[in-house]
Amino acid sequence: MLKQYFADLHIHVGMSESGKWVKIPTSRQLTVRGILSEATDRKGMNIIGIVDALSPLVLADIKKLTAEGLLVPVPNGGYLYKEKTLLLLGAEIETREEGGGLAHTLVFIPDLPTMAAFSAYMSQFIRNISLSSQNAHMPLQKLIAIAGSFDALIIPAHVFTPHKSVYGACCTRLSQILSEQELSRLAAIELGLSADSDLADRIGELAGYTFITNSDAHSLDKIAREYNIFSLLELSFREVAQALARTAGRQVRANYGLNPRLGKYHRTFCPVCGFIATSGGDGDGTCCPECNSPRLITGVYDRINHIANYLKPQHPLHRPDYFYQVPLEFIPGLGKKIKDRLLAEFKTEMAIVHTAGRAELNQIAGTKITAFIMRARAGTAAIAAGGGGIYGRLAKT
Repeated sequence: MLKQYFADLHIHVGMSESGKWVKIPTSRQLTVRGILSEATDRKGMNIIGIVDALSPLVLADIKKLTAEGLLVPVPNGGYLYKEKTLLLLGAEIETREEGGGLAHTLVFIPDLPTMAAFSAYMSQFIRNISLSSQNAHMPLQKLIAIAGSFDALIIPAHVFTPHKSVYGACCTRLSQILSEQELSRLAAIELGLSADSDLADRIGELAGYTFITNSDAHSLDKIAREYNIFSLLELSFREVAQALARTAGRQVRANYGLNPRLGKYHRTFCPVCGFIATSGGDGDGTCCPECNSPRLITGVYDRINHIANYLKPQHPLHRPDYFYQVPLEFIPGLGKKIKDRLLAEFKTEMAIVHTAGRAELNQIAGTKITAFIMRARAGTAAIAAGGGGIYGRLAKT
């Protein structure tokens, strides 16, 4: 019988247990061991993807955890933590297209020996293989060919964000940079924090792909700010692959993500004067309408408006529902002490955000914070949109 599992497939490692940085800047607590504990015990995730396993430092930490018995290899791929959480070994790799555009891609590998071999092979292209998300000095089509030979799942990351994504920096259509065969090798599309399926399904060529929503966490608190519900027979790499391919009844049943307006690249932003687009047309130009600076950072919403096939989303029949959630970090006035008390009572952030009753929340957090949580849950909270690297926020009134 198929079961439902919570999955966040984009979590970064900040530091190795040897004290060496893997991703700068991040948190020192963001070790493989810390991630597994936080995701399992406080966030309630069943599947996580660590996307820095290309680093020999991270591979060494994972090998150590397997030697300790905290991680157990799964016959069909992946590693099980405390018999509760499946760890998938992933890498986030930067590529460069002919026109200079940069993009990030997630690559998931079934086991440690294969990931170690992939890491060794990629080290001839990446100057510092120990650090996260390094440039591979190749186009995406070459990465697809290489990763495909290592039985990898290949997923373009946060595909609309400016600076380092396929649609945000490289092309207006994937078919401009990839052949039909290469397009068929993509296992899924990651939407990113500033987009949702309503926005993405305005682009016709994406209709055949499964969408996933992940946290891109750079700290423990941000794990599961976006996640998915997978319908699987068991926890394994192969089952996840089948769900992304929507075969044998396996599937992604739901996407949970930020309201896109909370994402830090949702609207066009001017770093010179601080202008953030608010209407449909004021983010479309090449110069800031306030100070005339040409240094605009085009937002996801405005980029999609510019390249979309459709004015309204055209959802394929397989597309699951997309549910907005507001993580506790966005709730005004909710500090660490109250958060810890809430977690002590309700066990996981998922329970606080989605299911805890108003009366029970009132007793711990008070009426004002509870009101914010309930409005966020109902989708009625007022939001000031983010842009240019600044997150959106809930209005305090």
